Amino acid sequence: MTSVDQLTRRTMLTKSGGLLSLAAINHLGACQGNQVSLDQHFPATAKHVIYLFMSGGPSHVDTFDPKPELTRRNGQPIPESYIKDVHFAMIPSSTKQPNLQASPFKFSRHGESGIAVSELFPQVASMADHLAVIRSAHSSVFNHDPAVNLLNTGDSRVGRPTMGSWVSYGLGNMTEEMPAYVVMTSGVKRQPLLTSYWSSGFLPTEHQGVELRNTGSPILFLDNPPRVTRAERRQQLNLMRWMNDRRFTATADPEIQTRIKQYELAFQMQMEAPRLMNLAHETATTLEQYGVQDGKPSFARNCLLARRMVESGVRYIQLYDMGWDSHDSLEKQHARQCRAVDQPIAALLSDLDQRGLLAETLVIWGGEFGRTPVIQGGGGNWGRDHHPHGFTMWMAGGGVRGGTVFGATDEFGFHASEDKVDVHDIHATALHTLGLDHERLVYRHQGRDFRLTDVSGNVIRDILK
Repeated sequence: MTSVDQLTRRTMLTKSGGLLSLAAINHLGACQGNQVSLDQHFPATAKHVIYLFMSGGPSHVDTFDPKPELTRRNGQPIPESYIKDVHFAMIPSSTKQPNLQASPFKFSRHGESGIAVSELFPQVASMADHLAVIRSAHSSVFNHDPAVNLLNTGDSRVGRPTMGSWVSYGLGNMTEEMPAYVVMTSGVKRQPLLTSYWSSGFLPTEHQGVELRNTGSPILFLDNPPRVTRAERRQQLNLMRWMNDRRFTATADPEIQTRIKQYELAFQMQMEAPRLMNLAHETATTLEQYGVQDGKPSFARNCLLARRMVESGVRYIQLYDMGWDSHDSLEKQHARQCRAVDQPIAALLSDLDQRGLLAETLVIWGGEFGRTPVIQGGGGNWGRDHHPHGFTMWMAGGGVRGGTVFGATDEFGFHASEDKVDVHDIHATALHTLGLDHERLVYRHQGRDFRLTDVSGNVIRDILK
């Protein structure tokens, strides 16, 4: 029997009431020391990241990448040279040369920069001079789950840490009252969102994303049980801390330290999380600006909450909006999706800017891939297939040079053709704004050093100030 097993109830009760309180205070002080940013590799231009993830894959040729030649040759078979060695996800292989499909949406230029944006995003278009539009993103993964993994972890396989986890690992937390990495979801559930999309992988689990619920308690079981006061909960945590410390001394299991930190964080979140999720103190003007209605769960509400999270010190906020997988009825479905996100995104950018927070917050927009410039299906219910070979993402705030367009796809929007941007380049650039060198942010696991960007990745310096 170990010394831990020999612990008596009398000893536990004695320890939990007296000297352990001082130990708990000392522990909180140590936590506060760890909460501040760890040493950055160089001065940062951003403190926070808000990643607006359009799950399912928005069509680049219908939103931010106008293609006049696609319109001129609408309905014609795409030249074979464009689809040599290309595999589609849903278009049958028996369709040797799918027909080109023009966008039904009009594009126009906006702002002093003259960036072309489609009519689907009229309000985001009004913020064009804040955007750095990357039209040459590409990958080799054409199915949802591995593609989402790739955009989040730098690897299409499950088990790697997500970018938010790497940021938490590299910089620590800015506040002891909320996690460093928070996730919220909204939209039409056409594809499931897997918890692996905000997993810490092989990093300590304290760095995993914390999903906040849209209704009811932000986190299940966060509240104290009935008739348990906050002071009593504090005393219970002190006892648990003492027992976990003894177990760690006996086993040296690092996950025990993670467990201690998670208990302490949950205790602090009991006060802060409900306050952040309560929009009662937001003005009617602000609620209207974002398009928040009657407290209903929505992307609009999540965008407003994201701003509040930034103000509270949350470092990495990821908003997933589902429903973008338009294999059919694209015209109708994309119109619905864009209506739901256009106003909130523009409001978020404008609100952050007016509060002086956009300059220190990197905002990223995009999905796991784009959609094919060729048609899937036909008639009035036509759609577009998955398309990783060339698609659009954009960044704003946090050291980004607004009003810029970087890279290009070919005349049809099929392949990234100019200044190609790999997924690892997106990650390297995001880390760079936070003061992190993607080649030096490493974690040793199973005998080798791992990076978010693996063995590649280049900072897209042309879009940075």
